[in-house]
Amino acid sequence: MGNFKDEKIGLKEAVSIGIGGMVGGGIFAVLGLAVALAKGGTPLSFLFAGVIALITSYSYVKLSLSFPDRGGTVKFINKGFGRGVFSGGINNLLWVSYIIMLSLYASAFGSYAPNLYKITASHSLNFHIYASLIIILATLINYYSIRVVGMIESYAVIIKLIILLGFIGIGAYGLVGNANLEQLDLAYWESPLKLVAAGMVIFVAYEGFELIANAAPDIKNPQRNIPLAYYISVVFVIALYLVIAFITVGSLPFKTIATAQDYVLAEAARPMLGQVGFTIITFAALVSTFSAINASLYGGSRVSYEIAEDGELPGEFTKQYWNQPVGLFITAAATLVLVNTLRLESIATAGSIGFLLIFAVVNFSGFKLAAQIKSKKVIPLSGFVLCVLAMSALISHTFVANKTGLFISGGIVTGCFFVEYIYKRQQPEAIL
Repeated sequence: MGNFKDEKIGLKEAVSIGIGGMVGGGIFAVLGLAVALAKGGTPLSFLFAGVIALITSYSYVKLSLSFPDRGGTVKFINKGFGRGVFSGGINNLLWVSYIIMLSLYASAFGSYAPNLYKITASHSLNFHIYASLIIILATLINYYSIRVVGMIESYAVIIKLIILLGFIGIGAYGLVGNANLEQLDLAYWESPLKLVAAGMVIFVAYEGFELIANAAPDIKNPQRNIPLAYYISVVFVIALYLVIAFITVGSLPFKTIATAQDYVLAEAARPMLGQVGFTIITFAALVSTFSAINASLYGGSRVSYEIAEDGELPGEFTKQYWNQPVGLFITAAATLVLVNTLRLESIATAGSIGFLLIFAVVNFSGFKLAAQIKSKKVIPLSGFVLCVLAMSALISHTFVANKTGLFISGGIVTGCFFVEYIYKRQQPEAIL
């Protein structure tokens, strides 16, 4: 697939893949949503989500060491459950979840971009224009050169981390004497169920660590570097998100956060650095979301290719046009539809439910294969239980707060299994 050299990568590059996958557009897109749901308890909500990601990364470590494969998650699910309707449905959900994440990133880009340059007088129209254009541009870049995609990603990781760490440094200093610090007091926290639900709605901000699995065959000294890559990247991002959430809630009144919910991180820089800070963070958001869209378009098209190779999608998905899988065009087209029809909260909810279900299945694979992959059964089992409980809390909250988002999520999950069931009925030889 593609024009990639088989080059080995070291620990630094592997950690960059994990951090780059997580610190994409997610934090810029969902931070305002998290504060709207959890209020003063937002840092704890990010911690809840981070703990689930960290426990799940244990299963990924053990499975990556035992089954290094560029199919990553697809391979692990097939190893744990065989190639049947269930594994095929979950793998289809993985591809659709990539499309949902792309919609989330494009939504964030569309929300931040008009703050730098307004094309029309209508905010809504500006949002749709920018969100659509960035998907089209990234798709063209993917068709033009995968090397350019890789180059953009490597520079973007450095740019966004420098800006976010700068935001933390200046923001921590700006908190001294800030009247909004009291918003972090227990009196301003939402109920425990809402805190958990907020953590699960924003779980999509952590999902990118699984990209390390796709790079596992290329990692040097895997026994040492694969575990370190997962754990360093996840722990670093948990700490990063906790501090960002702490500074945001301590810097801005809740009313301001609600008004600027879609671009709250840029607004949080304004009290410390004025319009310059707002502009710098807006620039970081655009760079981050653009690079995340670039990388996720490639990842999404690769997932559909791997699923088809395993006989869980029609063989037509392994065909290539302009040196890229047909899945690239389908992924981009589906993203354009989603970002222009769904609200941000519905996109984030669908993405989180999708990845919590996928990670629950990967954890259960780790539990089932514990003897083969030499893992302690209790950790993947704990990860499975936590994912299921977290998903239940999110569904319970969404049923009350956003029934449309829940119906969309349920329809997506059901559709993935229904399509796989129909395909397997028509192609019984595909069940191995």
